[in-house]
Amino acid sequence: MIDMHISLTSLQTAPAVMIRQKRELAELFGFETRNKYSIESEDGTIIAYAAEQQKGLLGLVLRQFLGHWRRFHFTIFGPDRTPVLTARHPFRFFFQRMELFTGATPEGGAPIGAIQQRFGILHRKMDLLDARGQALFQLRSPIWRIWTFNIYFSDRPNGPECAVIRKKWGGFLKEAFLDADSFRVEYKDPDLTTEHRLLLIAAGLFLDLQYFEKKAQ
Repeated sequence: MIDMHISLTSLQTAPAVMIRQKRELAELFGFETRNKYSIESEDGTIIAYAAEQQKGLLGLVLRQFLGHWRRFHFTIFGPDRTPVLTARHPFRFFFQRMELFTGATPEGGAPIGAIQQRFGILHRKMDLLDARGQALFQLRSPIWRIWTFNIYFSDRPNGPECAVIRKKWGGFLKEAFLDADSFRVEYKDPDLTTEHRLLLIAAGLFLDLQYFEKKAQ
């Protein structure tokens, strides 16, 4: 169970959240920097932050040449900058994966879930797993709707959808030159817990890294 002493309790009642990537002016010159995001309510209230933690020269080199295939991890913080959970991305060439843990580091926390990429021909597919590796949600996106990701409970794969993640158009300059993507995570099912909602936010981060970062293209 995630410690909710930070103000993530507001996440439970939010009908939707926005994931906003921090503008990276260095991207204008083809230079990859550490990914940083804010997670906000639709009125702009900060709910959480997320930041890539792989620092130093090695991290810089790996970002430039390996993109989303590299090993790295994110820390998700509450509004008071208290670490809430960590998302670890192991090194893989195929079927990418992100693993979630409580606390500030993967080694010091307990597993709470994972996002696993699956094989698909006409759809991009992922499973969102619980701490035991059991599928909670299925994420599907048809290739003709590349900015919309529908999410279903795994025991109800034919709907109705329980959440939707949509990439938002940021304008020509941002889309062409800057890695500064925004995503809207809409929670449609009232039974989604705060832990579910955090897992869906992590899925939004994962989607950005897999499909919309310039090093992923």
